[in-house]
Amino acid sequence: MMSDNLRGAIYMGVAMAAFTFGDAAMKLVTQTLPLFQTIAMRGAVSVSLLAVIAWRTGAWRLPDSPQDRRRLALRTAAEVLATLLFLGALMHMPLANLSAILQMLPLAVTLGAALAFREPVGWRRMLAIFVGFLGVLLIIRPGSDGFDIWSVVGLGSVLCVVVRDLTTRRMSAGLPSVLVALAASVAVALMGLAGTAVTGWVAVGLHEVLLVGFAASALIVGYLSSVKTMRVGEIGFVAPFRYTALIWATLLGYLVFGTLPDALTLLGAAVVIGTGIFTLYRERRIARDRAQAG
Repeated sequence: MMSDNLRGAIYMGVAMAAFTFGDAAMKLVTQTLPLFQTIAMRGAVSVSLLAVIAWRTGAWRLPDSPQDRRRLALRTAAEVLATLLFLGALMHMPLANLSAILQMLPLAVTLGAALAFREPVGWRRMLAIFVGFLGVLLIIRPGSDGFDIWSVVGLGSVLCVVVRDLTTRRMSAGLPSVLVALAASVAVALMGLAGTAVTGWVAVGLHEVLLVGFAASALIVGYLSSVKTMRVGEIGFVAPFRYTALIWATLLGYLVFGTLPDALTLLGAAVVIGTGIFTLYRERRIARDRAQAG
């Protein structure tokens, strides 16, 4: 019989694959369609699918708590900005390079929780976070000839995701996850639609329609799989499997776009992943020690 940890690891792997395949589809379609039009089209499909899921699960209810309403609004705003920055960077960066930057997320969330919520972080994890940031510098290389401002844009999307995730932590358990995702999808779709007023709308072929439909479907699969991940298994066990996203991004970057990260990018990614896994291990060990002491 399959253990909860193994199921959680599989769900995490599926989520990372779905998100990465969806990103690759979005990168392809933005080569022929304006960014805001692509966001609006994907948003229309995502909103439709999530609305059906919300209806079938009875999640159509607004939060009762004023605090939850404020947190939902902040989370939604962070999601909109994160999407805009991420897809903007994705248009101009190799998929694997941007994915390498995103692997900083677990470290950034740990640091954000320490600063915003005063969650205790020992010197070992603080050192790991510092080393992880050095790994990011190896990836983006500010001041070098190969430096690209879009790497900083990608890093900005990570900071927005940190705000999103920390806000989500403070939401009450009674707030349906599907409703949270639906609110974000509606806001992102409206942002894309508003942007088309500036960039315009161009004719769409069957190829673009299929790519956008695939990207939206992959986004939903990734979201549902990530929710299942958090409901089975130990977070400390399944969380490291999020780094499989870099494997998929490197593979798709080579097969679809003919690009591969250079040696320094791979070294920086290895540093970020290594420090991230160490941080997760320390968090898991501290939680176990506290449980035993209690």
